[in-house]
Amino acid sequence: MDSLIENWIQRIAEAARTGRALAIRGGGSKDFYGGPARGEPFEVAAYSGIVAYEPTELVVTVRAGTPLVDLAAVLAAKGQCLAFEAPHFGPSATVGGMLAAGLSGPRRPAVGAVRDFVLGVKILNGIGEVLSFGGQVMKNVAGYDVARLMAGSLGTLGVVLEVSLKVLPLPVAEKSLSFVLDETTALARLNQWAGQPWPISASAWNDGVLTLRLSGAAAAVAAAQRTLGGELLSDAEGGAFWQSLREQEHEFFNGGEALWRLSLPSTAPAQTLGRTLIEWGGAQRWLRSGDPTSIRAASASVGGHATLFRGDDALKASVGVFQPLGEPLARIHRRLKQAFDPHGVFNPGRMYPDF
Repeated sequence: MDSLIENWIQRIAEAARTGRALAIRGGGSKDFYGGPARGEPFEVAAYSGIVAYEPTELVVTVRAGTPLVDLAAVLAAKGQCLAFEAPHFGPSATVGGMLAAGLSGPRRPAVGAVRDFVLGVKILNGIGEVLSFGGQVMKNVAGYDVARLMAGSLGTLGVVLEVSLKVLPLPVAEKSLSFVLDETTALARLNQWAGQPWPISASAWNDGVLTLRLSGAAAAVAAAQRTLGGELLSDAEGGAFWQSLREQEHEFFNGGEALWRLSLPSTAPAQTLGRTLIEWGGAQRWLRSGDPTSIRAASASVGGHATLFRGDDALKASVGVFQPLGEPLARIHRRLKQAFDPHGVFNPGRMYPDF
């Protein structure tokens, strides 16, 4: 076994024995997300490198400390990519942090989320055991759901050592279109288009402009462009726009106001809670500032939920980062935490205050 892993096992076992908490940290690019880190820093970025890559099988296995930029370069050299477009939020972003945060980018409605591409994981649990779940092919379903649990768990269930991911070919053709539309009309168009076979791989509405990205075979993209109309963006303009959304560098995200992420049914009506940017065909809506109680109540009233995506520690402490869980779901979370980390070693309070 790698000496680094052996050292980690000893440290985790000692933390479990003494009741100390460990704050798992990779590249630190998503330190802002979730509750404030508590416990001794547990740096894991050193465990990096590609373990196996089979381009013909569309599978890559990497150590969790591998920088996302390095993995993206290796995949691009073979004409492939992580199709869910995970945000980096900085050059230090790692594969393990991507999995722990569970965040997906503009292409998520078209291809699926991070968890949908996880084939298997190897982790260290809260008593220092190395556990493996899933495999390197989709048909290997043994433990597959357990592997997917790691996506979005914010390091509360274990230290990710390795992850096997499904990759996809880069799109053959891509074009971006823009339309001048108000919010209500844009939402209606998005839901109308979602029921038709257009190769829409991303959408975003902000400040009176709806932008679409078409991806796929050149003929399909050209046909959709002719039918849908709109103003064609240059390849450079389109690429920069979607990059700015993925990395939250778009001007909407500038400033120090709290940033809320609303997960709503795509058919939910336009919200009147504050400045809004809409993605994912209407299913993901970003909101700047606003009253937390009103935001969460409005989200729940249409069958959604609201996350305080960016905000200071005082606001996080007062309203919580994630929508409060009902008791049935809270019980499941506690049982999972008990199964993987019985002594509460890993990232306490990162998701919810009591586990």
